Amino acid sequence: MISDVPTKSAAHYFTIAERVTVFIAAAREASRDGITWGEFGELTVALLRLSIATLEQVSTLSGAEKKEIALEAVAALFDTVADKAVPLNVYPLYMLVRPTVRSLVLALASGAVEGLLPLVRVA
Repeated sequence: MISDVPTKSAAHYFTIAERVTVFIAAAREASRDGITWGEFGELTVALLRLSIATLEQVSTLSGAEKKEIALEAVAALFDTVADKAVPLNVYPLYMLVRPTVRSLVLALASGAVEGLLPLVRVA
């Protein structure tokens, strides 16, 4: 789910992994009866904010490593709940384009990290 982090930051990694795991479990429960793409977007932004705020407290990771972890959290969220946002009548078509949609969501999340960083960064 979350990539390996250098050993020197392992203590922080578990905190990050636990927070992401709890968030995704709550998102899975909230989306049990289905969600809209707008709601999925809100979950994605909330997860990014959580990830960035948590990762900013870890001084032993580079910015690229922090971004990679945040994007892997979004990928895990997509894999867990995005399918619930697809109407049944278009689901077969969606399965054909799902890898492309996933890549698009991750590309958008990558750009969003840069936009959210100043808002979340601890002073």
